[in-house]
Amino acid sequence: MRIVIAGGHGQIALRLERLLAARGEEVAGIIRHAEQGDDLREAGAEPILLDLESASPEEVAAHLQGADAAVFAAGAGPGSGAARKDTVDKGAAILFADAAVRAGVRRHVVVSSMGADPAHQGDDVFDVYQRAKGAADAYVQNLDALDWTILRPGMLTNDPGTGLVRLEAHTGRGPVTRDDVAAVLAELLETPATAGLTLELIGGSTPVSVAVKSVAGN
Repeated sequence: MRIVIAGGHGQIALRLERLLAARGEEVAGIIRHAEQGDDLREAGAEPILLDLESASPEEVAAHLQGADAAVFAAGAGPGSGAARKDTVDKGAAILFADAAVRAGVRRHVVVSSMGADPAHQGDDVFDVYQRAKGAADAYVQNLDALDWTILRPGMLTNDPGTGLVRLEAHTGRGPVTRDDVAAVLAELLETPATAGLTLELIGGSTPVSVAVKSVAGN
């Protein structure tokens, strides 16, 4: 498969790129800064220089042409203000989904956030973030042209992955390693029967492949 990842230099994306490249997949990651390219190449991915805050749907779609799947793993980051939650976490996610539709890339996986909700209340930056992610998720969920899966991890940690998770429609809050999030994303891409599911993910006791097969109904 050829897989294009938005937010290609993110911590989860780099882990995912390594996993997919090791499986022999063709991987490309969208980045904003040319100097990030070496890290992607080291991970086995092709860097694509493109700013999702200023690109047009046509420009993004051109980079998605011929892909078998698209992954939205971009984010404004914890140090950003409310305005960029709207332009990246919501706007870029919608742009990327529209571009996937335009390019005819049906398989679409989104890295969201536990608690994402377009009706989330509050005025803090994190509240704005949860609303932005929720609005983006709702937009993707309404696109019949996409075979989407939305993954909502719990609190992310940099501990080594265990390969053991809890993956369900509703898990309740809890931590999960970035390694395990990437492993679940790689498995979701291999499991088209997970299309149409919005899933929460935390650390648990079920091997990743078993957890994904379970939610896929296998």
